[in-house]
Amino acid sequence: MTISRIDAWVFRAPIDRPVRAAVGTLRDRPALFIRLTDDDGATGWGEVFCNFPQVGAEHRARLIDSVVGPLLVGRPAADPPLLHAGLAAALRRLAIQCGEPGPFAQILGAIDQAAWDLLARRRRLPLWRVLGGASASRSVRVYASGLGPQGVAEMAGSKRDQGFRAFKLKVGFDPGTDLDNARQLRDAIGNDALLMLDANQAWDAAQAVDRLRELSAFAPVWAEEPLAADEPLEAWTRVAREGGIPLAAGENMLGEAAFAEALASGHLRYIQPDVGKWGGLSGSLRIARLAAAHDATLCPHWLGGGIGLAASMHLRAALGDDGFVEVDSNPNPLREGVFGPMPLREGRYELSDASGLGIEPDLAALSAFLIRH
Repeated sequence: MTISRIDAWVFRAPIDRPVRAAVGTLRDRPALFIRLTDDDGATGWGEVFCNFPQVGAEHRARLIDSVVGPLLVGRPAADPPLLHAGLAAALRRLAIQCGEPGPFAQILGAIDQAAWDLLARRRRLPLWRVLGGASASRSVRVYASGLGPQGVAEMAGSKRDQGFRAFKLKVGFDPGTDLDNARQLRDAIGNDALLMLDANQAWDAAQAVDRLRELSAFAPVWAEEPLAADEPLEAWTRVAREGGIPLAAGENMLGEAAFAEALASGHLRYIQPDVGKWGGLSGSLRIARLAAAHDATLCPHWLGGGIGLAASMHLRAALGDDGFVEVDSNPNPLREGVFGPMPLREGRYELSDASGLGIEPDLAALSAFLIRH
């Protein structure tokens, strides 16, 4: 079971309305899908984070073709954590030398997803089971993310009608907009639904304390990334202590040590690794064990195409507790056209017994969005 080939596809889907966040704006929906093939012809799929910068997908694809692919071909694939660790070690010094540890980590995260998918397909088992899940855990809680800063009530109502029972609001704009949107969202979803906040690293510590105290009136489950991910722990602990809302973060942490330090400090109640940004599934499973030891809950971050969403669902199902998976509310043909329908029952999605990720991208159907292969 040796890797014989890696293929990469860059897609960009046009959208009618840009997706805004405090950290930046998406003017189209990009995706970078990869497929591993082993020496027996078995395949597995993964997805690289590529929302930012604007040329992120094309850049990562070039790195795959010119640097990572040649290192990958010929390596054994039967042990995904070992494969990931070996590639990370082989690329460590180069990533430092060229100042790109993030892009390389994102590529390795996708390769790890694909290696697990390949392994599960060969075993003819659903990925959630290969990762350690039990049948009772296949029903996964989800929340609708990406709400705001415009059209909050309308979008929330639509998502509630689709079966969502938890909703995450983009904040980090001007204080009046944030408060008005939080009020609109709470009115639209009612008091029985769950509300989360995501500031996308918008504030400093003093601002975060002030804003969160105001927003706490709407009973948020968590406030996500109120500070830049690299702010000192003292700033994070101050916001956790004084802001009045439990904190969540993790999508912009790089390396297991960063997660371990944040969890040990006690300021996070929810930890959010992203399978396409660092660690893949192998790294996220290790972070889940760390989280459990510090009374934190792992809720995978994902805002991309359908392959990464499927991997996040299987990860969450394998963990078996009552965390959430993020589902972007904004239109994205590269998510909807790959993941397929998402029937929900009271805020939960039930994974099937199909082998691997349970999906097979229809490349012909996506050809209108293809930029590079």
